[in-house]
Amino acid sequence: MTTTFTRRAILGATAALTLAISAGAALAQDKIQLRLSSVNSETDQRAIALLEKFGPAVSEFASFEPHWNGTLFKQGTELEAIARGNLEMAITSAQELAEFFPEFSIFSAGYVHQSAEHQVKVFNDPLMDPFKQKVEDELGIKLLAVMYLGKRQLNLRGDKQINTPADLEGVKLRMPGSEAWQFLGRALGASPVPVAFTELYTSLQTGAVDGQDNPLPTVVDAKFYEVTDQIALTSHLVDLNYIAISKAAFDAMSPEQQAATQAAAVEAAEFGRQNQLKKEEELVAFLQEQGMNIYTPDVAAFRAKVQGDYLASEYAANWPEGVLDQINALGE
Repeated sequence: MTTTFTRRAILGATAALTLAISAGAALAQDKIQLRLSSVNSETDQRAIALLEKFGPAVSEFASFEPHWNGTLFKQGTELEAIARGNLEMAITSAQELAEFFPEFSIFSAGYVHQSAEHQVKVFNDPLMDPFKQKVEDELGIKLLAVMYLGKRQLNLRGDKQINTPADLEGVKLRMPGSEAWQFLGRALGASPVPVAFTELYTSLQTGAVDGQDNPLPTVVDAKFYEVTDQIALTSHLVDLNYIAISKAAFDAMSPEQQAATQAAAVEAAEFGRQNQLKKEEELVAFLQEQGMNIYTPDVAAFRAKVQGDYLASEYAANWPEGVLDQINALGE
């Protein structure tokens, strides 16, 4: 299936769906159905935020029906499901949106987002308007809010302190297997090695790799602190998701219902963001108690190296001119 075919098919399906929902809304007395499909578990901060904040906030006019662990739609199929009228909501990523719109890859590149607060500034800035509008026009999907997933850090064996990208020369850094992840590993200055996550603990234990990169909750959950010695807080990728809703379903709401839905998504995202930030802060203390050396390297040096490598690569070819400078300025 090509992107062109997908867009044409989706545009037709979305137009038909808009008419159907609008007609049905005029007749139906029942609450609006808002089914959400996501691959995360019900104990994930994103799920907790939506269940505790979003669902209750729209309950007067909508029935919020979340489906976790990919039980309703498989990962990567949710956006098409919304666009074709088979689903109302999803938690999606910049990586998934980049499959349709390559310019979205800028939001998944290293050191583009600098913090959880910076993510919100970028999402709410006018620079995002053309990105959001394109998703609405061509996929029939409205992006309501940005959710914070966490910062990826360097988790390493040994006592050699990493301060700049030059210090990572020759370091065998496990990164996920796709070329995009391998590129990020090289941009950081390391020698990236693709290793399956299920094999990573053993690879660290035996020295097959010298380190790995993940958010602190993953380091703890997978007990990587048992087989590593230090964490350099590079924060090289501040990961995110978007709360997405069918534009046809949203357009069928009254203005008051639309405002309530938008506000509920923003409140849920902020609730989840603060919980995740608190969890990360608490885990620093926990990891230090386990004997880990945790420190902050020269982040500015890493950012300059990584962004320079991206700008010189094919990944930046689809980025709108000047947008990276605008994003960087919002973090200053």
